[in-house]
Amino acid sequence: MSENPPSWNLSVSPDGERLAEEAARRIRQAAEDAIRQRGRFTLALAGGSTPEKSYRLLADPKRGAGLDWGKTFLFFGDERFVPHDDPRSNYHMVQRSLLAPAKVPPERVFAIPTDTDSPAASASLYAETLQQQLEVAPGGLPRFDLILLGLGDDGHTASLFPGKPALYETAAWVTSSPPGMLPPPVDRVTLTFPVINAARQVLFLVAGAGKAQPLRDVLKGQATLETRPAVGVRPADGKVVWLVDEAAAAGLDRAT
Repeated sequence: MSENPPSWNLSVSPDGERLAEEAARRIRQAAEDAIRQRGRFTLALAGGSTPEKSYRLLADPKRGAGLDWGKTFLFFGDERFVPHDDPRSNYHMVQRSLLAPAKVPPERVFAIPTDTDSPAASASLYAETLQQQLEVAPGGLPRFDLILLGLGDDGHTASLFPGKPALYETAAWVTSSPPGMLPPPVDRVTLTFPVINAARQVLFLVAGAGKAQPLRDVLKGQATLETRPAVGVRPADGKVVWLVDEAAAAGLDRAT
């Protein structure tokens, strides 16, 4: 996996704040396009501090940045297997930064359940949710309009960690995973590569000097799925956009 997808592109912002603004703008544009073309917008959210800044912008009425929440359906790309009110929960962060301030209708939000007996049970239930809400045809895959992703210091994305079995899952849409090397050390539930790569668009949000080496490895073809899982994100007929800040882009040749 050493070649970039044909529609791969990179956008560098001066800092994390400007990156968040650009991400919010692109999310709004994707929503407008999807609603105009298909009547609704399906978005899989990411955890992390950079997406959180974008969520706050989308929820701020003073910026006129809100989406058409009645036609927007929110899902999650991954989740920590902790209660939704746990500070480590992606849902908790999204609830605080976006859902509550924007008054998103609860019936438009599809969280990964974490009140089950196991992460595997949660993954199975969430796959059923995707089947129902995205109206997947027999033999097909859920197709999101937009999936937001981050990049870990170890090159992971969603909860697809280096060396873990979830990297090689080709049948299940959603799977469980033990924690990776980075905190917090809790089990995860995550979308798999088949679902991520069925998306119409994937938007990576990457900020900070700690991401410079993994970003270079992924974008310059110096990594494998085993070492930098983000190289596995290659939508078949969608596009991948990397929104990064100057610190994260420090190791890149801008002519890439």
